[in-house]
Amino acid sequence: MVEWLIVISLIILGISLIIIEIIFVPGTTVVGFVGFCVAGYGVFLGFVNFGTTTGVIILISAIILCIISLVISFKSGVWKKLSLHKSIDSKVNEEFKIELQVEQRGIAVSALRPVGKAEFNDREYEVQTIGDYVSAGSPVKIISIKERKIYVEPLNKT
Repeated sequence: MVEWLIVISLIILGISLIIIEIIFVPGTTVVGFVGFCVAGYGVFLGFVNFGTTTGVIILISAIILCIISLVISFKSGVWKKLSLHKSIDSKVNEEFKIELQVEQRGIAVSALRPVGKAEFNDREYEVQTIGDYVSAGSPVKIISIKERKIYVEPLNKT
């Protein structure tokens, strides 16, 4: 009786791990591989403990159970409840064209390596240098504004 419990438990655990791999953590293959090994070990124990005929019945039952479980899990839509249905539709620096101008001066809030944040008119903006590295707190000047990107250079450039 204990042997049956072990075989059934291993097969169910293995199939559960395979379903988790396919639906919840796709692409890792580790969980699915472990699930396949656990289910395979359960089938192997069925062959060892109960003989070839019963082992084949266990193998076929495990395959059918796996297929039925996959079909039910896909059709039930449970995985849709756990997935993200919203998307981000905002853009960086949407409102800067009205306020900012070329040659305007500001302060680097973060280190610009070459992208970071700078403050102009008491507002922070994402800015980019033309390859220069600027430390936080350094004064910067806008050299161009192209397609929602603000390009700056350090004022104390040597």
